[in-house]
Amino acid sequence: MEKKIKLLIADDEVKFLDSIAQRLELRGFNVTKCTNGDDAVKAAGDEKFDLALLDLKMPGLNGKEVLEILKSEHKFLEVIILTGHGSLDSAVECTKLGAFGYLPKPYELEKLLEVLKEAYETRLKKKFEADQARLEKIMGIATGLSPLEIMREMRKFDDDEK
Repeated sequence: MEKKIKLLIADDEVKFLDSIAQRLELRGFNVTKCTNGDDAVKAAGDEKFDLALLDLKMPGLNGKEVLEILKSEHKFLEVIILTGHGSLDSAVECTKLGAFGYLPKPYELEKLLEVLKEAYETRLKKKFEADQARLEKIMGIATGLSPLEIMREMRKFDDDEK
C-alpha cells in the first residue's frame, strides 16, 4: 500500500474546502478537512500530519493563531497559508511565525502543488537531520559505558525526546 502525504486543510468556506480537498486527494494526498481553527488544532493533536494548509480568516482561532499552535506543538509539521485576505504585513508575520509559504486565493493548482512538494522536502530534510543528530547522540552514549549505564543514559535521552 502506498504511503500518502498526510495533509490537514482548514478553511471555513465549505465549497472551497471540498473542492481543494478533492483536487489534492486525486493527486495522492491523504486529506483531513476542518472548517475552523479549533477543529484543526484538535485534529493535529489526534493524528500526525506532514503538512497543513490554513486559511487566515476563520471563526474561532484564525489561521495565524493555528499556525502558532501547530508550529509549537508539532516539530516537523510544515504549514502553508492560503488566503483571500492576505497582505504584505500578514505574510511577513506568518513567515516569522514559521509558515513555510503564503499563497493568495484564488490559487493556481500547479503553484500550490509545487509549494506543497517543497514544504514536504523541507519536512523530510529537517526530520532526517534530527534523526542523524539523535543517532550521533546515541552512539556517543554507547562508547565506554557498561550495558546497564548505556540503558540508563538512553532512558534519559528517550524521556527528553517525548
